[in-house]
Amino acid sequence: MMFPLMQAAAYTKEYMGGWAMMGAGIGAGLAIIGAGLGIGRVGGQAVEGMARQPEVAAKIQTAALIFAAFIEGAALFAVVVTFLIQSKF
Repeated sequence: MMFPLMQAAAYTKEYMGGWAMMGAGIGAGLAIIGAGLGIGRVGGQAVEGMARQPEVAAKIQTAALIFAAFIEGAALFAVVVTFLIQSKF
């Protein structure tokens, strides 16, 4: 027989675990969507900049790749944090 306090703690952990899983899934999804939008915007603006000034295309391309890597790193960090939240419960 479980004591009422222990039973309430088990129920709370189980209940909060479901919310944590849902939050982790939503967080990972939003991180990936944000990264996709960011990289798409960087790529589009880089192509537009190269079309306007072809003489600096190499510099624009290098900068765009660096910015895309930063965005991808931030998205990866966000996904890792959501997996840590998920594994906590």
